[in-house]
Amino acid sequence: MLKSLMIVGCGSFVGGALRYLLTRTVQNWIDGWMPAGTLAVNVLGCLLIGLFCGLSQEWMPQSLKLFLTVGFCGGFTTFSTFMNENMQLLRISDAAGMCLNVVVSLVAGFVALYAGYQAARLF
Repeated sequence: MLKSLMIVGCGSFVGGALRYLLTRTVQNWIDGWMPAGTLAVNVLGCLLIGLFCGLSQEWMPQSLKLFLTVGFCGGFTTFSTFMNENMQLLRISDAAGMCLNVVVSLVAGFVALYAGYQAARLF
């Protein structure tokens, strides 16, 4: 159990650090729409977890799957931040922006997840 916790913790550290860097980079690049960085991270995270889960069905050792899915993707994606940013949009009376963010995030996330599974079939 301790080994599994260490594997997840290491993956979470890497995923969290990359989430921070990518979110900041996207926010600086977009320079405006508040949740763009979180949206980018969550969609990419969905693609990656789809790819990792698809690959793990064939050859991936359990410890690597744990590192990549629970650890890395768990640290990389940001559902709680996503929800908080939607609340911030509501607080500034941008209900349309909040609805757009929710719909785009869910649709793009599912499409990316599906694409990850399909990409895994190529390996």
